[in-house]
Amino acid sequence: MKMLPQLGLALLLPFLMVTSVAQAADAPPAIAEAVAGAQLQEGYFDFYYQPNSGQILLAVDRWDEEFLYTSALATGVGSNDIGLDRGQLGGGRVVKFERHGNKVFLKHINLDYRADSDSAAERLSVQEAFAESILAGFDVEAADGDSVLIDLTDFLLSDVHGVASTLARSQQGSYSLDKQRSAVYMDRTRNFPLNSEFEAQLTFAGSQPGALIRSVTPSPGSVTVRQHHSFVQLPGPGYEARAFHPESGFWSRSYEDFAAPINEDMTRRYISRHRLHKRNPQAARSEAVEPIIYYLDAGVPEPVRSALLDGARWWNDAFAAIGFDNAFQVEILPEDADPMDIRYNVIQWVHRSTRGWSYGSSVTDPRTGEIIKGKVTLGSLRVRQDYRIAQSLIGLAQEGSDEAIQELALSRIRQLSAHEVGHTLGIAHNFAASVNSRASVMDYPHPALEVSDAGVLDALNAYDVGLGQWDFQTIKYGYAEYATQLEEAVGLAATLQENKDAGLYFISDADSRAPGGGHPLAHMWDNGADPVTELERLLDVRSAALQRFGAQNLRAGQPYAELEEILVPLYFLHRYQVEAVHRLIGGMYYEYSVYDGESAEPEQVSPIAAADQMRALDALMQTLAPDVLALSPQILATIPPKPVGYSRNRESFPLRTSLGLDFATIAETAADHTLSGILQGERLARLINQHSLDPTLPSIQDVLDRLLNSSWFAERSAGQSGRVQQAVNNVVLYRMLALLRSDDTDNQVKAAVNLALRDLEIWLDDEADDVSGNDWRGHYRMALDELENWSDNGAMESLMSAPLAMPPGAPI
Repeated sequence: MKMLPQLGLALLLPFLMVTSVAQAADAPPAIAEAVAGAQLQEGYFDFYYQPNSGQILLAVDRWDEEFLYTSALATGVGSNDIGLDRGQLGGGRVVKFERHGNKVFLKHINLDYRADSDSAAERLSVQEAFAESILAGFDVEAADGDSVLIDLTDFLLSDVHGVASTLARSQQGSYSLDKQRSAVYMDRTRNFPLNSEFEAQLTFAGSQPGALIRSVTPSPGSVTVRQHHSFVQLPGPGYEARAFHPESGFWSRSYEDFAAPINEDMTRRYISRHRLHKRNPQAARSEAVEPIIYYLDAGVPEPVRSALLDGARWWNDAFAAIGFDNAFQVEILPEDADPMDIRYNVIQWVHRSTRGWSYGSSVTDPRTGEIIKGKVTLGSLRVRQDYRIAQSLIGLAQEGSDEAIQELALSRIRQLSAHEVGHTLGIAHNFAASVNSRASVMDYPHPALEVSDAGVLDALNAYDVGLGQWDFQTIKYGYAEYATQLEEAVGLAATLQENKDAGLYFISDADSRAPGGGHPLAHMWDNGADPVTELERLLDVRSAALQRFGAQNLRAGQPYAELEEILVPLYFLHRYQVEAVHRLIGGMYYEYSVYDGESAEPEQVSPIAAADQMRALDALMQTLAPDVLALSPQILATIPPKPVGYSRNRESFPLRTSLGLDFATIAETAADHTLSGILQGERLARLINQHSLDPTLPSIQDVLDRLLNSSWFAERSAGQSGRVQQAVNNVVLYRMLALLRSDDTDNQVKAAVNLALRDLEIWLDDEADDVSGNDWRGHYRMALDELENWSDNGAMESLMSAPLAMPPGAPI
């Protein structure tokens, strides 16, 4: 019996020895052993590069210490439509490394839900109530105490920017990351005391590439770009978040505060802004402790480079107005600086195969809204579009024309530079600024086109110079420094009151971009305090320029066929002012007012006066007139089809004739622009609602009657005018029936449209029998068949062809 324990021990000892050996074998090696032969880069996170394997080994010894992780696209695809641009930011995330045995996790902290409380238990209750996200997991490759080594390579080679999904979403093919053709890009992988920067060259293999990716990639089945990653130390103390106000002109950031008192809003809103403090806070004027410095891409050519520098530097005037000396600076990016480095605010010049948007974005501390890096992306073809607009207006024959056109284009570039930099300062669009004498660079300005009867352009007044009054006020709200919170509250309220006293309007994106938008002051690329007056003026400018249009609008050496693309912006010169006038119909005035707790202001919302609505409708009817939409015989005879070596493109007119200028389809697209804005479901529903509250306001029947009287019921024309009139009629019918076919249309709108079409059907039935000539008889019979197709068969598919789209206008 005594032998059994000894036997058990004898059997157990070999097992323990084997286990100990296995555990020793599983223990990670020392870091020095794992990095033998590797190149060390010391910095925020020390890392090693193994040249033989191409690995990046990251040393991690800060556990549970939050830092900022950002990603970006260092090199782009080159297509505005796809939307993968050079320097495109991917946003910032607060993350931390956690160790769990032989695993290391990179965790994204959920900052959307918080408890602003001194109670650790209260903060923990919110933290544990909402999910966090593990962005990546790593094996421990080596360890020295609390310091471990992880292989970061696969993480750097992952598609964190979503290139493949973007290509799929834009219908450019099915692509996936090919790691065999991807690697860390060491030329742009660097380390600094407060940030570690990594870059990877990624290749995406795909099949069935779309037309857009084929147009910009030498081998479309293989798309190679570079992706950038930054690990950044979060800003230290000293920054105070500033409260957001709807009338401040800034964008809002927000989170839910579960520690808020029950009688307060849980949503905490604050603005994004750079950190800026005076060296001498008590002085009325002082230099900044650390000025805001932006760096311009050295690849921008002259004279554009100087124009961009000038425009961006306008913001220094606004900072000077609140007591900061030389606090905003713009310089050329040094040769040894990396534009992807998080430490540099950058204005980058981006080339694409087609003209496209410019934008200003920022890397921001999600905890507070502090802007860490401003990033402006400027499309290089924008300046050429402004040149083309002016070229279409005045031509190049007169002495000094080319210089005037270039000056107009450079004036726009200065304004564009200031606009996009403004976004990176935290400032939102103000699309109502045009009615306040161009009070802000944060509007989308249409050039104020002043052309003499002789075709001489006043280029100096086309775009404003310098910041507007609104821009000074937004900087004052966001960046003025105050000694106490009480002084800040009083100062911010005073700034907002100054805006009201000055009559400065502020209307931003949501109200301006919606197709059914109804604020009369909120629109992009319009001019003037009165949209109708400006539309009438632009039509006059357009008419005079069309009468002059011809060979003199070409550069020497250009084929006559190239006149077509020069004609496009002139023919559609009024397109944005039309959209501004649309908003008067069924429109209403309102502001982003906030109740002050004392006295409520009456009539926060008021409809546009009936006379103004009908005046707007009459102005829009002018844009449907055959004499406005038709092209002169001289223009039609001057512009031939494309010669060999040249081809039609997105900047050409639409056509159904396969070649030449299809004047009927051109007129159709312009008419559809006017009509689709009038016959917009939400707009018509507002008309019904407004009329039900105030019968003196226009009814939907008033609008439909005016529309039919100007088209189908108008006196028939002959020749080109008759052909254009038929095109307009077809669009009217197509858009009215589209309202009936849509489930989104209000039923009372459908009732009114249906009634109007019944009356049209009766009229057509009479006219089709009485009219002579097969062109008009066929026109009426086709309309009758279409109406019967709907009313008798309930057909959701139209017999008529949909209007073709205009060439892109935005961005101009």
